[in-house]
Amino acid sequence: MTQVPKPKPRRSSRITAITLDEHLVVRFGGQVAEERAAAIRDILAENEFRLAAGPAGPYSVHLAVADNRLRFQVKPRRSKRQIEVTLAMQPFRGIVRDYFTICESYYAAIQQASLTQIQAIDMGRRGVHDEGATLLHGRLADRVTMDHATARRLFTLVCVLHIRA
Repeated sequence: MTQVPKPKPRRSSRITAITLDEHLVVRFGGQVAEERAAAIRDILAENEFRLAAGPAGPYSVHLAVADNRLRFQVKPRRSKRQIEVTLAMQPFRGIVRDYFTICESYYAAIQQASLTQIQAIDMGRRGVHDEGATLLHGRLADRVTMDHATARRLFTLVCVLHIRA
């Protein structure tokens, strides 16, 4: 069976820089810092992201939380204006809480559980992560076009913004 390669996104349909609101991000180490760094690195390496209405990219994106809203501050490279896309945080709270809970179980299992148990927990973790990515993708669908892999990585960063000291 011949596999057809996935077409590369146009250079204008991508994020080329991404930052988080640093005053909201807790100074953390270990797995959370690694996941945050990996999500940012993976987004910058490969993503599909385009404003549904508005200037073409490539884009710089800044993620922040203010007034109980998730804010995507999107700056197209060839535009002087910044477009803000906001989402209510409430729909994400339960899934983020579930994701944190299953991640804690996963990291604990790595220390003492059997390979079969670790794999089962990891499957659950991936399922919850996909659910969060699907929610994010759906909530942004009328304003932003993106692929599922980009939504997954952005969901990881949304989770990081939920961590409090």
